[in-house]
Amino acid sequence: MRKIDESLIYIGTDDTNLDLFESQYIVPDGMSYNSYVILAGKVAVMDTVDARCAEEWENNLDDALSGRQPDYLVVQHLEPDHSALIARTLERFPQLKLVATAKAVSMLPQFFPGMDFSGRTISVGEGDKLDLDGASLTFVLAPMVHWPEVMVSYMPEKGVLFSADAFGKFGTMAANGFYGDEDPDWTSEARRYYFNICGKYGGPVQNLLKKAAALDINMICPLHGPILRSSLGDYTGLYDIWSKYEVETEGVFVAYASIHGGTKEAALRFADILKAKGAAKVAVSDLCRDDQAKCVEDAFRYGTLVIAAASYDGGLFPPAAQFIHHLRDKAWQKRRVALIENGSWAPCAARVMKGMFESMKDVEILSPTVTIRSRMHADDEAALEALADAVLS
Repeated sequence: MRKIDESLIYIGTDDTNLDLFESQYIVPDGMSYNSYVILAGKVAVMDTVDARCAEEWENNLDDALSGRQPDYLVVQHLEPDHSALIARTLERFPQLKLVATAKAVSMLPQFFPGMDFSGRTISVGEGDKLDLDGASLTFVLAPMVHWPEVMVSYMPEKGVLFSADAFGKFGTMAANGFYGDEDPDWTSEARRYYFNICGKYGGPVQNLLKKAAALDINMICPLHGPILRSSLGDYTGLYDIWSKYEVETEGVFVAYASIHGGTKEAALRFADILKAKGAAKVAVSDLCRDDQAKCVEDAFRYGTLVIAAASYDGGLFPPAAQFIHHLRDKAWQKRRVALIENGSWAPCAARVMKGMFESMKDVEILSPTVTIRSRMHADDEAALEALADAVLS
């Protein structure tokens, strides 16, 4: 438990034993599950946490309440890392009413089979208000950021936006700092979080940003990661760039998937050629070994992707195919891509990659495609030089 001020208490938890968030995203420091209590004439609890941290959260809640009884449990997002303790909290406090969107209320039985929610829920819509007797909440619908039942909540008396999963990041409060201005790496991990969690839903995020622009916001309280209280324009500005699929950083991302080292050699040589020709920034990743979520992040961050991949079983080496599949799932767009393939007897990786990228929106495939035969040879230099010129043009 930590006081943000006398009437706003943080009761979230750090899960330091979690290795994979959503069973797929590497979180070396673990993950925070954020929850808050508003203490006014009436008491509102803002979301619960993951079942993994139930005991700690309930102790934090009791400390924050100091003997008071909560009146409302506001559920902004039903994903289990935020909603796992709904049923047991309603059972602990018989007078408690659950406040959520109509869509969320309709989904409750899916997560809590056998639980009777009759008379325990209040459905709210766009612009609806909840009077807390000395404070209030205004609800703003945010469907598909990144589930259909999501809403965010605004407390006008303090200018606080409870932003659900928006403006979150990977990691724990202990590792990153309680406030965003204490966090030296907010942008990097928030970017990795955004593109892998919300990246597909740029349009809905844009809609939420437009609604938020009409509010006088002094603080953003997300469901993951530090509380944001200064330079809010920097955070919203990044979200605007990301959700419009615009290029954040001028540069080139070179990603390779190599079986026996030949493709890796070509990719690293190509990166050196780009640098020698004056590329503003060249980032390089090994798709077989590096964090896939980080690779997705960099593909969105830079304007040009160069992917070097081996041919495999008459198609594409699986780590490269998986990476491109992730990009397609996250609506990767408004980018340029260059292809380097390797094949010992029947190179086919570029053909497969080209087909995958052609299915995406507003992706320009650069020429020429470079084909390596097993290992780099002297005459491959000219082809890599020509491709570098196309990338930097």
